Formats: sequence, structure tokens, C-alpha cells
Amino acid sequence: MKKTYITCFTASILLLFNSCATNPVTGKRNLVLMSEEQEIAMGQQSDPAVIAQFGLYDAPKLQNFIQQKGQAMAAISHRSNLEYHFRIVDSPVVNAFAVPGGYVYFTRGIMAYFNNEAQFAGVLGHEIGHIAARHSVQQQTKSTLAQVGLLAGMVLAPNVASQLGDAASQGLGLLFLKFGRDDERQADKLGVEYSSKIGYDAEEMADFFLTLSRQSKQSGAEEIPDFLSTHPNPEDRYEAVNKLAFDWKKKLKLTHAKVDRAEYLRLIDGLVYGEDPRQGFVENFVFYHPELKFKFPIPNGWAYMNSPQQFQMAPKDGKAMMSLSLAPGETLEAAAKQLLQQYQLQPVESKSVTVNGLPALAIIADQQPQQQAQQQQQQQQQAIRTLIYLIKYGDNIYSMIGISAAENFTNYFPMFSNTMQNFSVLSDPDKLNRKPERIDIKTIAQTTTLGNAFQKYNVPEKRMEELAILNGMQLTDQVEKGTLIKVLENY
Repeated sequence: MKKTYITCFTASILLLFNSCATNPVTGKRNLVLMSEEQEIAMGQQSDPAVIAQFGLYDAPKLQNFIQQKGQAMAAISHRSNLEYHFRIVDSPVVNAFAVPGGYVYFTRGIMAYFNNEAQFAGVLGHEIGHIAARHSVQQQTKSTLAQVGLLAGMVLAPNVASQLGDAASQGLGLLFLKFGRDDERQADKLGVEYSSKIGYDAEEMADFFLTLSRQSKQSGAEEIPDFLSTHPNPEDRYEAVNKLAFDWKKKLKLTHAKVDRAEYLRLIDGLVYGEDPRQGFVENFVFYHPELKFKFPIPNGWAYMNSPQQFQMAPKDGKAMMSLSLAPGETLEAAAKQLLQQYQLQPVESKSVTVNGLPALAIIADQQPQQQAQQQQQQQQQAIRTLIYLIKYGDNIYSMIGISAAENFTNYFPMFSNTMQNFSVLSDPDKLNRKPERIDIKTIAQTTTLGNAFQKYNVPEKRMEELAILNGMQLTDQVEKGTLIKVLENY
């Protein structure tokens, strides 16, 4: 059966490789593996997953703003026939990305770094440009066989890790998909073209790329926005975008291109900046959740990711993982039964325990064998073992799951159990009362330098450079009386 499946799959791929489509931007024929209908369907399927992963940022005025500007720009794009959707997601990461089929996402993190509408419009045009030129579809085409190999080689069996596996593959497809330099250059050109056509000064887009480059260096971030990661150095890009902007102004006779600095800054007044502790935060390898009032330790050196649905942790070698999420069910026993059925796990050991005064069930369970004989004929399947703690706290039941290959389980068991057995009620007022920092727009009372203005507004010395970058300025820059600048509330 498996050989037949592989043969059919290979034949299908070869047939697909013989089909080409006309690129809406260049007019040239490109090799792609999906029709426009399939592309749209991919976006429709991906959108709920992206929203579940990050959550939508609760700011109606900002959401209306991105929708209004996005629709105006989409209408003059090379693929105005698509139904476009624009969202601001609740993530502190400074990024924007597009999904095939007309879905564009900006994080609240990147919204904080724009200093006028023209900068926003340039990046918006860049992301619409990726969709218009079908860059994501072409990248999917190039990576299809590699993606199949990746999924087949996952350590975790699909039955056990369906939740993680789906999230991982979506993340790889949507968030870590890197465009080549030619694609990025073309998206830059389209960003300049589209933002100019709706009246904005595209030179501001070039300035924003320099701001992002400074921000990445200042934060020491390993990951930088997709539209910076594979592109030539910022200085070359700055010159290229400025020239394009000049040419489009001349072509469109755009003598009074819009910048709209004050309007944009007033719009983001009160925007959450950085991590939002209300949604949970990590400090000294302990995860705290002020709203749900619990905490637990994270193994030293493990990477972690927090989302509205779950908190995930994993060592750098990727040979294990842990996650915390809410479990459905009225009782611990009902929650356990549903979880074991959902992931097709066979319990090896189960016992009632108490976790820091909270009733709990501790379960060791293995992967439920499925067509084991057939699978072993084709390849040696790794057995999976899990440690599960179901903890009743208030009206919720929390599911903490540690997963590894059975042969590695003994090595990871102490870390799994230490994290789970140290789940506890959060009562520390300092952690419970943490509030997010928010952007606070101030008006300069008299002409001075940016650094002096920060001193007046009690910006800590160690954060002055960070705030200068946030404003797209240098500390020595002169700021005129009446100028709006960003500072932060709740340092």
C-alpha cells in the first residue's frame, strides 16, 4: 500500500511540475504547484491557525486603519481580483508577513516602530507585493518535496503530536518561509509603486528599513523580519528604494506626497509595547500567568513559545518537548480519557497525586500502535513515551504533557516531572500586578535635542537608545517645539 501511495504521489508531483502559470506582475510563465483557487483555499485554512497562534490585537481603530489602507492598496495592485484580509495580531515580535490568497498580517510589535503612515504604507505594499507576484506560491513549489521529507522525518508520531505537528508545519510554511533576494527586491519595487499610487511618500519606506536594522542590532535578535533577512545590506536598499520613490513621484506627478506623521502617532497612542505580562511572561526561567494566577519552572536552556492556546517548551536539540494547555472535561478522569483518546495513547501507569495542594492525575502513556506490522516493514518507527499531568485548579483543568522518544524518556523524565510537580498558585503581588508598557505620545514644549526631551520625561538612561530607535531618530537630533514623540508608560 505504501509503495503504491509513493508511486502515485510521485506521479502526481511530476504532472504538476509540467503546469505553469502567468505571473500577474511580470507577465512571465512561472512554475507553480497550485491554482489560484488552491492558493485562496490555503489562505482560508491558514487564517484561523494564525489567529489562534497569536490572537488579534484588541484595538478597533487600528484594525479599521489597516483594513481601510489595505483595501485601498489592494484595489490598485496587480491582483485586485482577490478578496484581501488585513489583520494586526497580538505579538511583540517586530514583523509583517503575508499568506497566499490575500491574507496580510502585521504584529503590534511592528506597528510600534512606524513613525508615520507613509512608512506603514510602504511595508503594506511590500507584503501585498509578495501576494501579487505569487512569491509564497513559488516558494511552496520549491519546498514541497523538502516539506514532505521534513514531515516524514518528525521524531513525534502524527497521532501523538498532531497539535504540535500542525503548528510546526504552519509555522514553517508561514513564519519561517524566506524569500530570495530577487523576490525581496521585487516586493520592494511593488511596495514603492503601490504606496505611491495611493498618495504616500515612499521615501519614508527606505527610512523605516534603516530603523528596523538598528532595532535588530540593538536588541541582539537572532530573527529579523522576513523582508530584511535575505535582502542586500540596508544601505544599498536605502538607496534603491529612494531612487524608486523619486521615479514614481515624477511619473505620477506626486508633488505633495503624504507622510501623515502626527495622525499615525496619535493612532498608536496607548499601543502595548513589548511583552504583555497579562498573557503570561517568563522571568528567570519561571513562567508566570497573572490573570490565571499560576506559575511553573522552565528547564534551563530550553526555548519557549507562548500563544493564546498553549505554552510550549523544547530543548535546542529538539528531542523532547513540553506543553501546557487547558484540557476539556468536568473531572480529571474525564479529561484524561478524552486526552488519551485524542492522541491515541496507551496508559502504562496512572495515579492520583497532589501538586502543591492541587488535585492531579499523573500518567505515563505510550503511543497507541497503529498498523505497526506494516509500518515496520517499511521503516523502523520510533516508539513515543509521554508524561502527562492533569491538574485541577479553580474551574480549569490544566494539561501538562512531556513527550520524547521512548529511548530518551529516562533522560528527560526528571525535567518533565520537575516542571509539572512545581506547578503552583501564583500569589506574589509583584507578579500579579504586572502591567504592560504602552506607547505614550508627548508633545515637545520647546525646541531641544531628543536626548534632553527624554530626560524631561524621565526615560531611564539605559533605555534612551532603544527609545531613539523607536522614534526613528538619533539622541542628538533636534526636535522642534510642537513635535510629537514616543515615550513609554510604566517603565
